[in-house]
Amino acid sequence: MSSSETILVSLDGGVLTLTLNRPEKLNSFNEEMHIALRAAFERAHAEDDIRAILLTGAGRGFCAGQDLGDRDPSLGVPDLGHTIETFYNPLLRLIRSLEKPVICAVNGVAAGAGANIAFACDITLAARSARFIQAFSKIGLVPDSGGTWSLPRLIGEQRAKALTLTAEPLNAEMAADWGLIWRAVDDDKLMDEATGLARRLAEGPTRGLGMTKRAIQAASTNSLDEQLDLERDLQRQAGRSADYAEGVAAFLAKRKPEFKGK
Repeated sequence: MSSSETILVSLDGGVLTLTLNRPEKLNSFNEEMHIALRAAFERAHAEDDIRAILLTGAGRGFCAGQDLGDRDPSLGVPDLGHTIETFYNPLLRLIRSLEKPVICAVNGVAAGAGANIAFACDITLAARSARFIQAFSKIGLVPDSGGTWSLPRLIGEQRAKALTLTAEPLNAEMAADWGLIWRAVDDDKLMDEATGLARRLAEGPTRGLGMTKRAIQAASTNSLDEQLDLERDLQRQAGRSADYAEGVAAFLAKRKPEFKGK
């Protein structure tokens, strides 16, 4: 468990499970939670025995974004740019640059930054009762946490503008149909399915999975020639890995591979 009760941390079978834990506030972010979650992802970068990450929320919501009580203009004009630069942007960069699978299990409402953090993860599952809300326009703000980057890439400009300008909730099944998340799951099966997926990926060839993540993320800005060159370079590295040698040996011996993530 982390030193902060705002994030519950457990490591089991190579899966680092991170649970946002301010359920009375729908897991909205305060400074303590920001710091604790970033520390957990920094740990995931640093420790080789962590081979997959599962992010979820406690209680009836995943994350309602920023705790507005901490950013109340009546108490003095806040510098929201400082909040983004100090907390949200580093977190998004840690998630995207981590060459290990990041699974997100959205167990309830995901609003504002909470929705965009879920979309930044590698594979996102959501309970059928979950809702995604780009709540920024309700309070005169601009989408952050990568929302203006990820939304048009995932669902196109028209849908991205409609979601952000109207702040209409999007249900989990529609989010899956549109490609914002991977799958909508029955509420009572969400954590079992997400945990099973995370464990399966944690047992996989971690280096190869990480390089696959890197390549797919690069495709949105690379030309075809650049992407072909990247595939060549990454495949050369993957082909020299112990996991590749084990995978081929297991295939030839018709047995299950025992990947070590090396």
